[in-house]
Amino acid sequence: MSDAQDEVLRALQAALAAEHAAVYGYGVVGGRIGEQRRTEARTAYDAHRARRDALVRDVKDAGGTPVAAAAGYALPFPVPDAAAAVRLAAELEMRVAGVYADVVRSSGGERRRSAAEAMREAAVRSVRWSGESVAFPGLAERSGTAAGGPAPAP
Repeated sequence: MSDAQDEVLRALQAALAAEHAAVYGYGVVGGRIGEQRRTEARTAYDAHRARRDALVRDVKDAGGTPVAAAAGYALPFPVPDAAAAVRLAAELEMRVAGVYADVVRSSGGERRRSAAEAMREAAVRSVRWSGESVAFPGLAERSGTAAGGPAPAP
């Protein structure tokens, strides 16, 4: 496998790991979110599940074995209530946008287009959750946040 192919595969695996973490995180969000935003949380959860499933196929197509989801993930902060659930949703989306930026950077063609769309969708969801935006979604997130989302629980 060439260096470029290896870089694409690493970026795809990181995106898949981030989607696994986002699916897990939205399970927590859904359990704490207020009724008024429950539909929004469910829609995001479904979107991340669909992206995760597509990434499994992409990793296989790129010659890799898809990274498995962890049994559990350590959240970046406690989520005792609806306000914290909203903050967690925004954080998950920022982290997902960051890893898709790596897929955009490392790939081309349809894969790059799809990753750019996923990055845009995550950035838009992050803005909806947080009420704040960044000039270049996916780039600012890479400067101070670990890739992928919540860390697997020990």
